[in-house]
Amino acid sequence: MWRYRGQERPPFATDPRDQEESVWDYPRPPALEACDRRVTVHAGPALLAESSRVIRVLETASPPGIYLPPDAVQQSKLRLLPGNSYCEWKGRASYWALHADDTQQAVAWSYAQPTPPFAAIAGWFSFYPGRLRCRLNGAEVAPQEGGFYGGWITPEIVGPCKGGPGTSGW
Repeated sequence: MWRYRGQERPPFATDPRDQEESVWDYPRPPALEACDRRVTVHAGPALLAESSRVIRVLETASPPGIYLPPDAVQQSKLRLLPGNSYCEWKGRASYWALHADDTQQAVAWSYAQPTPPFAAIAGWFSFYPGRLRCRLNGAEVAPQEGGFYGGWITPEIVGPCKGGPGTSGW
């Protein structure tokens, strides 16, 4: 179904300038990349997570997924939601809501037992930037379009990115 797998940019893709990254240059299947940029995640005024030791998951057509180690997350402020989903690359994902929030809205997800190529993110957390205030090296993160994906769009990321209407077949 996917025509583009990181070997070539489609004609509708934005060409990156210096210091920019095209989501169309990321591979499929995805790659893991260690990152030492400072990440902060806030739920309202409260700091929920902070680290300068994160992992980026880079996949064709998606802005990077950012994963923080469990010791960087105030897990007492989260509660595990019922249910899960399955990623063809990473395996079964669990979802987390804010402990103080009575809704079932997921603000984060994790993989307790990811597939072997993604073992490095076992137990690590990723957060939805459209539901929390996320920053990467001080830059405010914009959410990936659509309600399912949680990619982090920062000023150096160019697309277009999957997630919006009509993008499922790229």
